[in-house]
Amino acid sequence: MNRETDNAPLLADVLAEAAPADYRDALLGETLRLVRRRRRWRQTRFAAAVLVASGLCGIFIWQENSPPRPITPAPAAKAVAKNYQLVQTRPLPATAIVATQPLAAGQFVAPAETVALVQTSSGNYHVLNDAELLALVTSHPAVLIRTGPHSEELVFANPEDQKGFPLN
Repeated sequence: MNRETDNAPLLADVLAEAAPADYRDALLGETLRLVRRRRRWRQTRFAAAVLVASGLCGIFIWQENSPPRPITPAPAAKAVAKNYQLVQTRPLPATAIVATQPLAAGQFVAPAETVALVQTSSGNYHVLNDAELLALVTSHPAVLIRTGPHSEELVFANPEDQKGFPLN
């Protein structure tokens, strides 16, 4: 096994021949320059922090000791024409409110003769086809328009006929 003391002189000789004579001085000078630069940067940062803190303290003290400013009203805004009308609501008077009242018991009874019972039975109707529908309105010009597979619309030429007319 090699001992460290045997390799140290050999290594020193090899490095001494390859390195320039002022290499060690240049390396030390560069290291010292970087250390001084870092120290100056730290000192500059500290001085800047002290200046900022003292400036903030000065501003706070100045604001506390300065006389209060007189309060002046804000300049009046020019009247602008409104494009709306404001509506104010009020509750209705009691005479305008409609209320319901229960009927008297005697008003519910009606004689059986006056009541007509109507019952609807299924199957007593017939769906009109197109020809039967148009036959009903022969005296009024009309057109049957299909808007879908199972939907039609009857349109009259005269708009007054759309309101209805007697069929007899």
